[in-house]
Amino acid sequence: MSAHREWFEKDYYKVLGVSPSAPERDVTKAYRRLAKQYHPDANPGSEEKFKEISAAYDILGDPAKRKEYDEIRQHGLVGAGTGARGSNFTFRIDDLGDVFSGFFNRGRGAGGAGGMGGPQRGANVEAELHIEFRDAIEGATTVVNVVSDVVCSQCGGTGAAKGTKPSICSDCQGRGVLDDNQGLFSFSRPCPKCNGRGIKIDKECITCTGTGVEHKPRQVKVRVPPGIENGQKIRIKGRGEPGRNNGPAGDLFVVVRVGSHPIFGRKGKDLTISVPLTYPEAVLGTTVTVPTLEKPVKVKIPQGTPSGKTFRVKGRGIPKKEGVGDLLVTVEVVIPREISDDQKQAIEALARVTYETPRRTLEAEL
Repeated sequence: MSAHREWFEKDYYKVLGVSPSAPERDVTKAYRRLAKQYHPDANPGSEEKFKEISAAYDILGDPAKRKEYDEIRQHGLVGAGTGARGSNFTFRIDDLGDVFSGFFNRGRGAGGAGGMGGPQRGANVEAELHIEFRDAIEGATTVVNVVSDVVCSQCGGTGAAKGTKPSICSDCQGRGVLDDNQGLFSFSRPCPKCNGRGIKIDKECITCTGTGVEHKPRQVKVRVPPGIENGQKIRIKGRGEPGRNNGPAGDLFVVVRVGSHPIFGRKGKDLTISVPLTYPEAVLGTTVTVPTLEKPVKVKIPQGTPSGKTFRVKGRGIPKKEGVGDLLVTVEVVIPREISDDQKQAIEALARVTYETPRRTLEAEL
């Protein structure tokens, strides 16, 4: 079990606001809700909170890491009961190995369960993907450019020069650690000869200088689901940085940036559009033709419609898993800046026969 000291101190379940028995889907729902609430783009100044939420989900969102976290937390609570001589606290002897191994980096080499010489998961990587408005609505398959560590193309990740291969460390026998027996307990420390790797490289790869990885650009295929919103993340498992000592690769998180549309706006799964009306159309009523993502629709505007009134056209919005949204049509009465003489005379005639004005009620209250 590869224990991290901070796991004893941080309650990731409390960070996400879920119980330790919460199913995976509830953990994911809680993360998405909090990530949206505290994303720096939507809530400036919440960077640290967003990092804390992401760190919690990185552990609890991965079944294997969540199991490891739960075990370490459980052992940590047991170890906390070891008081001074004469105390009545009790504990299980078989738990002590796990507790102390977490603090002293117990290792079991490349074939064991952790430590300096054991498999280490690669780091997660984040990249941005800019897509068009319609691609976000309909979904698309594209590629994202990523610059990160990848397995060395020259040595295949071994770290050894071409034509050679690493050998097992003679001091630790490939375990990466040396045991220090202290009577009842046995502590481990990284092997100084191989620096905890468990292997010895006589001649390093000139491309990666023995690290087994190189920093270079790459393209990753991304499937953008229909209805994705600006700022949402797509998680691609195993496409982050490579693991060390045969450990699993990290994940790639793609932050989607959606471009604007010249006509449409968006509110969740609803499309929005603004339609201009003339003054006579607003007063007398009319029928307007409104564009949609597919074919245009006709919307009836009743007489006396005020500027800013919104009409809802069912089922003409954005298709998502939870259903199709609506089209929200907002009418705006356009006041011309310049008018002809005939238009001026007609408006003056209207003014002479208009006895009630919006101000008359206000003046009556003064």
